[in-house]
Amino acid sequence: MEQSSLYQHTVKELTDKLIDLSFAEDIGDGDHTTLCCIPEDAMGKSRLIVKEDGILAGVEVAKEVFRRFDPTMQVEVLIKDGAKIKKGDIAMIVSGKVQSLLQTERLMLNIMQRMSGIATMTHRYQQALIDAGTKTRVLDTRKTTPGMRMLEKEAVKIGGGMNHRIGLFDMILLKDNHVDFAGGIHNAVSRAKQYCKDKNKNLKIEIEVRNFKELEEALAEKPDRIMFDNFTPEDTVKAVKMVNGQCETESSGGITFDTMIPYAKAGVDYISFGALTHSVKGLDLSFKAC
Repeated sequence: MEQSSLYQHTVKELTDKLIDLSFAEDIGDGDHTTLCCIPEDAMGKSRLIVKEDGILAGVEVAKEVFRRFDPTMQVEVLIKDGAKIKKGDIAMIVSGKVQSLLQTERLMLNIMQRMSGIATMTHRYQQALIDAGTKTRVLDTRKTTPGMRMLEKEAVKIGGGMNHRIGLFDMILLKDNHVDFAGGIHNAVSRAKQYCKDKNKNLKIEIEVRNFKELEEALAEKPDRIMFDNFTPEDTVKAVKMVNGQCETESSGGITFDTMIPYAKAGVDYISFGALTHSVKGLDLSFKAC
C-alpha cells in the first residue's frame, strides 16, 4: 500500500474507533433521557448554528458521526470545511429520527467545536505571518489530545497550517534526549540514516540543536531539516545564515503569536506551535431543533 493510501486508511480506521468509543462512553446502555420522552418514530430537523466568528472545521467528520450512528439521517451541508464563518450562520441542517438527532448532538458538537477552534487559531497565526511579508509556514506538534490526533491535525490543515508529522512513524525527529542518549549528533544522525537504509524506510530526518556548536555538527551530517530549539530571534538570524539553504529550518520552543514575527523574519522555513492543539479554545456552535 502506498504511503498516501496507508495514511488515509489509518485516518479512517482511527476516526471510526474514536467515534465508536465516544458513543460507548456517552450513551452506555441507552440515552434514557431521550428514550423516556421521545417516541421512536418521531421525525425532526436540527440546524448547526454558528455563534462565534472563525474557520469551520469538522463537517466531514460530523457527517461520519451521523452515518455511523444512524445511516438514515440526512445531512444538508450549507458551509464546507475551511470556510470563514460568522455569528448567526447556519452550517448544516440534519434530518432524521429525533432520537438520533439528540443522541448524536454532543459528540458532533464536541468534535466540530474543537476542530473549528484549532482551524481558527491556525488561520490566525498563518495569516499574520503572511501579512508580515514572510514565507514561514505554521507547524503543529504531537501535543495533541489522546485519541483525537488525526482530527486535530486535520483541523490544522483546514486552517492553513501544515502537519509537522502525524506520529513517531512518519518522520525521524532527533530531539535533545535522543542526541544525549546516542552520544552526540553524529551518532544520532548516522544511526538514523543507517536505520532507514536497513529498514528500507524513506523518512525525513530532522535534528534539534541547542547551540551553534551543535548546529555546526548537524550541518556536517546533512539532515533534511534542522530545528533551532529556544534560540533568540537574533541567534536565529545567524543560524539561518549558517545553514544557507543546505536544508530546511525550523524554530521551536516557547514561541507565541506575540513573539513569532521576528523568528519568521529571520528566514526560517517553519515555526512549530504546541498551542495550536494543547491550548486552543473551542469555537462556539450549537445544534438546535428547527
